[in-house]
Amino acid sequence: MANGIQTTVAGNLTADPELAVLGSGASKLTFSIACERSWKNDKGEWENETSFVDCIAWRQMAEDAAGVLEKGLRVVATGRFEQRFWDNVDTGKKQSKWQFVVDEVAISTKVIESLVRKRRGDAEGSRPAAGGRQQQSGGAARAASAARRPAPSSNDEEW
Repeated sequence: MANGIQTTVAGNLTADPELAVLGSGASKLTFSIACERSWKNDKGEWENETSFVDCIAWRQMAEDAAGVLEKGLRVVATGRFEQRFWDNVDTGKKQSKWQFVVDEVAISTKVIESLVRKRRGDAEGSRPAAGGRQQQSGGAARAASAARRPAPSSNDEEW
């Protein structure tokens, strides 16, 4: 279920996502998406600009996505932007950061040549050779489907 104004972000994961379990028991997945934009300038030459979007997923969405997402994959994420505020312990000044709270994430097939899917609980070295396909039930399908519960707002969970 979506909260607020829905936005879509598409791009490549800049690193493997990091999964954490908070003291409240809620799962939290953080990752970053590099979004590239290209255009022709006045001279007819192509120019590129890359923006980096810090993302956060909660609860079951976080657990499911952690099982399939990895650095370099092109993804399409739907969610909302939230601004997080805190006091800097060194300076005492207020600081803020924008994060994209993910309600849904899917692997994009736009430029994919092959895909090796991770299995939950498998060791890193036990995956099939590059270019091979491996069937997986449950996790990948759930990661691409809508979140079962709405993601918390900044007031609902620990950051």
